[in-house]
Order: sequence, then C-alpha cells, then structure tokens
Amino acid sequence: MRQAQPEWGASVISLMKEDVIMLNYDLSPFYRSTVGFDRLLSMLDKAVGAEQNVPSYPPYNIERTGENAYRITLAVAGFGENELTVETRDNTLTIRGAKAPAVKDEKHDVIYQGIAARAFERRFHLADHVVVSGATSENGLLHIDLVREVPEAQKPRVIAINGGKPVETTKQAA
Repeated sequence: MRQAQPEWGASVISLMKEDVIMLNYDLSPFYRSTVGFDRLLSMLDKAVGAEQNVPSYPPYNIERTGENAYRITLAVAGFGENELTVETRDNTLTIRGAKAPAVKDEKHDVIYQGIAARAFERRFHLADHVVVSGATSENGLLHIDLVREVPEAQKPRVIAINGGKPVETTKQAA
C-alpha cells in the first residue's frame, strides 16, 4: 500500500499487486481438536471471516449442550464397545478404535467393502477445567459428554457495598 500525495493535499491510497500481502488464517483445526475454547475461536473467526470444516476419519460433531456442557459424537459404525478406548491425560482427550483381525471365512467372500474398519486415534485438546463426565455408545455413535467445572475460587462473586459506613471487625478472644 502506497500513499500518493496529490497536489491539492488530500491523501490517496493506492493498492498495487506487488504491495498487497494477503493473510488467510484457517482456524478449523482448532475447532476440530479443542473443546471449551469455542468462544475465543468464534471471535477469531469473525475477525478473520473464515469458517471451514475439513472432514476426517472418523467423522464427528462437537456440540454445546448447555452453558458449561459439551458433547463430542463420533461415527464409529462397526466398532464394539470393547474395541474403543476413551482416555484423558493432561487436558487431552484421546479416543482410539482398533478392530480385531477378521477371521477368514471360507464360505463368504467380500465382494465390496465400503464400511471402513481401520484403526483410528482422535485427539481433542480440552480447555482448563473441562472434564469428561461420561461416554455412551449407541447405534454406531460414540457420545462423550464433557462439562466445564470452574472452581469456586475462580467464579465471580458479588461484594456488598457498605454505603460509606466503616466496616466493623470484631476480635475474638484467643
């Protein structure tokens, strides 16, 4: 961007191709892998003006179910509860799925296999004070419920105003 000064004193801004640097931020990886930071990411998205969603395996949704409650739903068709693990460690939620090797059946041949049964590992970074409250599996979907539990010391509190009167403190005999 160059500013040209015409003879009459007004400033004119000139955008030449070699002067313009376009910065494009894609925040979708943060949406896909964090829980509890959605307000910050929404503000950044509005500022940047980009909201993209890149599909990956297994597909999943992150939804807000309450003011401090979230749910992650993964499509895990073909995986049994014993083939899935859900683990949290250091503000990271890790979901793993691994199928046992299929026993070769001489009576049946698979002509086409469109249902993916490959192993996966999906990680989500959790904000401070976000904990897993439960996990359920139904109809090929794995639901993981999360809740933000803010400690009492960090919650806002109302302080009474005494209207100009000095605060009386009483000393207790020791």
